[in-house]
Amino acid sequence: MSTVQTAAPVALRWVGALAAALVIFSILLMTKGANPIDAYQGMWQSTFQRSRSIEEIFIQMSPLVLGALAVAVPARAGLTNVGGEGQIIIGAVAACGMFLLLGDGASGGLILVAMLVASVVAGALWAGLAAALRLVAGVNEAISTLLLNFVALDVLLFLIYQPWRESPVGQPATRELVDVAKLPVISGTKVHIGIVVAVVMVVVVHLLINRTRWGFRISVAGGNSEAARRSGLKVSMLVLSALMIGGALAGLAGMIHFAGVEYKLRPGFGSQLGYTSFLACWMARHQPFPILVAAFVFASLSVAGDSLQLDSGLPAASVNVLTALILIAVLGFTTMRKKANA
Repeated sequence: MSTVQTAAPVALRWVGALAAALVIFSILLMTKGANPIDAYQGMWQSTFQRSRSIEEIFIQMSPLVLGALAVAVPARAGLTNVGGEGQIIIGAVAACGMFLLLGDGASGGLILVAMLVASVVAGALWAGLAAALRLVAGVNEAISTLLLNFVALDVLLFLIYQPWRESPVGQPATRELVDVAKLPVISGTKVHIGIVVAVVMVVVVHLLINRTRWGFRISVAGGNSEAARRSGLKVSMLVLSALMIGGALAGLAGMIHFAGVEYKLRPGFGSQLGYTSFLACWMARHQPFPILVAAFVFASLSVAGDSLQLDSGLPAASVNVLTALILIAVLGFTTMRKKANA
């Protein structure tokens, strides 16, 4: 059977799964008194027929792609990194701390490089804590990375309420990043170069896990750790390196979100970015290039949520319901395909 003949029914099943999700969501819309056709039309127009909305999609994609890659790399080693949220926060904290340390007098290039290095190192070390807990105490990394998210949030809140707070009046926040240290934008748009960094890292991760000895070794360790040990592979070092590389990617996502969107730390900084990235990675089945598509879908749904809220008069959480339905449809379809091929 040719590749085209095989791909056709697969594409039809994907379309059918997504259509089923939209039908279910349409029923929910009608229970709220909204016209599904008008709602979908409004979402499409506000999301894909306005240049500002398209730019916003690419802006939101950047940290999502990097956060999803932070899940994909450990997954190749059989590890579950649920700590993207905390690693993103710690990366942003490190970037902001480096800016505050260098001060306004430093050049923009120096601040950017220092923030990038600090965020990558901080994210890697934060994920390394979970790796150390697994290797030393046998704590499952899914639990430790998840719990470290709350610790990272507490660190953020402590800093913005106490030593790094800019003003005792108003919302607690740090000083805003100087203009020269903000991420440059692509000419003629408001999209910062974080999206370029994200795409480059997709290529790098793809090559790393598919074209290097290290990538082969973590795949072996992820498939059967005991067999990998008997083959002479240092499984503990592979576990440590996979989680730390994932943490470094999430830390980079935090720096990009800080220097490209937020410009200061505040309560709610990057809220849900890590968890959304986790879902995007699962939607892409931990594959680097499909992560770009999954991140685009999630970013588009986030932008489309404004239309549901403003034009259709629906609660802001409605888009979360649609996102969940699409995710369940896609994951359910993939699982069914695996069982059918077994």
